[in-house]
Amino acid sequence: MRVSPRRDGDHSGLKRFTNELERIMGFRCGIIGLPNVGKSTIFNALTAAGAEVASYRFCTIKPNVGIVPVPDPRLTRLAQLIQPKKVTPTTLEFFDIAGLVKGASKGEGLGNQFLDHIRNVDAIAHTVRCFENKKVAHEFGSLDPIRDIEVVNTELILADLQTVEKRLAKVEKLHRIGAKESPLQIEVYREVYSILNRGEIPRNLHFTGDRNAILSDLHLLTTKPVFYIANVDQKEIKMNGSCLKALLDWAKREGQRVVVICGDLEAEISELPEEEREEYRRELGLEGSSLERLIRVGYEILELITFYTLVHLDLRAWTVPKGTPAPKAAGKIHTDMERGFIRAEVISFEDFISCGSEHLAREKGLLRSEGKDYLIRDGDIVHFRFHVS
Repeated sequence: MRVSPRRDGDHSGLKRFTNELERIMGFRCGIIGLPNVGKSTIFNALTAAGAEVASYRFCTIKPNVGIVPVPDPRLTRLAQLIQPKKVTPTTLEFFDIAGLVKGASKGEGLGNQFLDHIRNVDAIAHTVRCFENKKVAHEFGSLDPIRDIEVVNTELILADLQTVEKRLAKVEKLHRIGAKESPLQIEVYREVYSILNRGEIPRNLHFTGDRNAILSDLHLLTTKPVFYIANVDQKEIKMNGSCLKALLDWAKREGQRVVVICGDLEAEISELPEEEREEYRRELGLEGSSLERLIRVGYEILELITFYTLVHLDLRAWTVPKGTPAPKAAGKIHTDMERGFIRAEVISFEDFISCGSEHLAREKGLLRSEGKDYLIRDGDIVHFRFHVS
């Protein structure tokens, strides 16, 4: 699914559509990396959105956006059991962000625009080239995944240094004229600046309370959750070649996850009829689709869970962070439901399946009435009771 703005000056429909997407969205994932690492090929395979693919710099200038339904076996099982009139999965939004180059933080190429696009995503899928192809020139003329990662990370660090420098100068000026909140901000900014200035990434800072709020307000690129996509060819994936091994070893040391994808192969598979795709993957010895593996990793690093609602035979999946209170989850559906929250009637997925219906679950005492302090659990089937304002 592709989204592009209307050109007739009437954006009301687009705005409503965007608001609807935000409510049911799982998360936003930005696909980044050097030029010619196969980002757009992977984006096309994951979303079937048809982004332009070419082997030259800045082929992607504005980020392509693809919105895909999140594969959900539990939602499928519920639909088979309930036979609702409508089934709405939660969705994932992919941004195919143009290739970063050395000097992007100083505006080289189209660097500043690219870096701004990264700020708008929830998680970063850093695509690393692990394939040889003489027809597609490498940015530096040779394969070296660790060098490539460090080039991109350096640009993110330099961009964040600029952000922190500007913010620090501002709060130090406020402090000199007696602003009350400045001392803690200055302390946090200086600590983050020191880490960045050493060429390190502050992603693993474990701030809490006000310190974490100050850090979050910086909207740093280097604190976004990240995982790697190893873009390999079929030879590399079968032989577990040196390039892939180097990336896997690096990611293990850094505590990051890796999703191995053969971009060209996935693009080929995506063109097959849906009923033939799984059979073809099995023939090649591939376990599940790349999209499913990528979503799994994204949900894990962002600590997301899924709950379900059934209203007038409209079955929907919703994504929220782990530990979300029931009223906040209700607000995901509609703000009026959060404001007027009374209680949540909850059945676990397992209990619903074992009973076969809400009516039998209620008879067996498996439907629970939960208040404002209840934290939504993965797989909950929830009916929210609320006052209409």
